[in-house]
Amino acid sequence: MADGHCDCGAAAGPLGGCADYYHAILAEEQADPEMYKWHTPVVCAYLLQHSSGVGEKQLDSQFRLLQLYLDAGLDALLRVAAHQVARNNHRARSGYDMRPLTAFAPLPPGAAPRHFRATFCGLPLRDGSFVFDGHAAYGSRIETIAGATVESWKSAR
Repeated sequence: MADGHCDCGAAAGPLGGCADYYHAILAEEQADPEMYKWHTPVVCAYLLQHSSGVGEKQLDSQFRLLQLYLDAGLDALLRVAAHQVARNNHRARSGYDMRPLTAFAPLPPGAAPRHFRATFCGLPLRDGSFVFDGHAAYGSRIETIAGATVESWKSAR
């Protein structure tokens, strides 16, 4: 974090930079299966907002997964994610299947955006929890971050 701002352009929050929020979310998810349902959009949005060192092919998949989530909802995303996990099983060795994501726009070419209207540093935390006001409210905040991520990448064209 240079000058108190994260790579995504956000000012640090009470926990620090977005990486601090991201790691805190991942830790809390481990103890809360209901919260874990949003794991895939959390990872996708974080990687797209902090893309340095992440390969373009991986970012393209993350971008398409977020669009699927925003277009068809969490249950559709969870079905596709479960399909991918089954395909990547060490016994199956079939690899990643892009077919469920072909209807969604590819990652726009060019440099990553440097500003997002919603970031991880903006997530509220109370009593050490991101789900202090319920899972639906937490999910809504993650959806806002996902939407802001896709919006910024699409406008960066």
